[in-house]
Amino acid sequence: MAVFDLPAWAGLAPALILAGTAIFLFLLDSLSRRSMSREILAGTATAGALASLGVAVWFTVAGVGAPGMENGHGVITLFDGGNAFVGDGLFVVDQLALFFMIIVAVVTALVAVASYDYMDGHAHQAEYYSLLVLAATGMSLMAAANSLVTIFIALELASLPSYALVSILKDNRGSVEGGLKYFLIGAVSSAIFLYGISLVYGATGVMQLDLIADELAGGDVDPYGGLLGLGILMLIGGFAFKTASVPFHFWAPEAYEGAPAPISAFLSSASKAAGFVIAFRVFTTAFPLEITGDVIGVDWTLAFIVLAIVTMTVGNFAAATQQNVKRMLAYSSIGHAGYALIGLAGLTADGGELVMGAAMMHLLVYGFMNTGAFLFVALAEYWGVGRTFEDYNGLARQAPLACVALAVFMFSLAGIPPFGGFWSKYFLFTGALEAGLLVVAAALVVNSALSLYYYSRLVKAVWIEDPVVDRDSLGQPTGLYAAIIFAAVMTVLLLPGFGPVVDVAIDAAAAII
Repeated sequence: MAVFDLPAWAGLAPALILAGTAIFLFLLDSLSRRSMSREILAGTATAGALASLGVAVWFTVAGVGAPGMENGHGVITLFDGGNAFVGDGLFVVDQLALFFMIIVAVVTALVAVASYDYMDGHAHQAEYYSLLVLAATGMSLMAAANSLVTIFIALELASLPSYALVSILKDNRGSVEGGLKYFLIGAVSSAIFLYGISLVYGATGVMQLDLIADELAGGDVDPYGGLLGLGILMLIGGFAFKTASVPFHFWAPEAYEGAPAPISAFLSSASKAAGFVIAFRVFTTAFPLEITGDVIGVDWTLAFIVLAIVTMTVGNFAAATQQNVKRMLAYSSIGHAGYALIGLAGLTADGGELVMGAAMMHLLVYGFMNTGAFLFVALAEYWGVGRTFEDYNGLARQAPLACVALAVFMFSLAGIPPFGGFWSKYFLFTGALEAGLLVVAAALVVNSALSLYYYSRLVKAVWIEDPVVDRDSLGQPTGLYAAIIFAAVMTVLLLPGFGPVVDVAIDAAAAII
């Protein structure tokens, strides 16, 4: 018997909590601009993110959106046949949506805590936290969007605050340039994505994802196969931009390098996860290959196979040539987008749910290890350390605890046991093999081996190399240290505790494939 009987719109509570937090921060700033303290701003943003996380975890445990759940047989009865449909199907809250809402909330909380110290002395702090939570709201809504219209609106809600966040350091030329490039390429990609939506609508006459699949299955769009194929190709371009995949990756190194380091962590982790969740939902719900293949005569998974191999290869080879640590992590982020693309490349094969589930697992682990790596860069910037590998030499002598965390992040990103990144890459590798993607699996192994070179290079710099200059004693910023240590602990604990993550990810993938 149900304990709670909530309306369907309550399924969006994780996103609505973030939206309410953003509005509250705007009101706080407008009512008491001069007296507003960093503690209140950072605390409010963190509390909102943690509340969103708590509700998303609660819904997941309660079985909202779980396969086989029926109305009245869970802790929360806000679903129809297991899912909470909101706005006549414009949004759907299922296990897939909740999984990615958890990732967004975790990264947002870590970034908000770290920003308490990083933004000390910077102007526009209230705007900073408001925009951060507002962007997170868009990303959380992207996870539940079930229509091309709501996907586009949520995408823009996430993107527009992100442009401002990248360029919020107005006195920093790199920040302004990075924000401008991000905005210009983002505007182009949004136009491409919107045009793709219009073509799909022209071919099918509907926007809701499941209704698009019904139209395709009905065989009424055969004369529009070329139109539909072009629309799908343009949608892939829009997803490639949001996930920083080749060839729409050019904005990422500039934006990540120029942005405040916590924002680089936010964009490279939460934003990337949000981009992948809409790609997963669109290509499993609206364009299942067994239907679209007959209409357009093209296997769209081939595009994702090429994207996965090219993206991971370009990202890793470019990262290996960098001397700037932040830029290296930016290209590394592109490489990891290639790994996650394996989840789309193997969707139509037997065991496709394992491949997609493995990509989801990787994005969860990546949310901790990549966020932590960028937050270490934020800590180095807080100390006034330079940006090259040489500038990081010998940091472990003065900050051993933070450098232990850095080593955890680097080796986990490379996929070395006993860290969480090893397990997620292992599932990606085995999933690719089961799907018959031997070339993709080989590319994953080769690129992971290459990544160990530049990740270990940073570990060597902080632990083995002698400092090139004498440094004064380093500060101990509480917020940055807390976020980094927590991310490191979770990166380690995820490996022995990976069982529940595997179950939730594979069940969520199986439910929509």
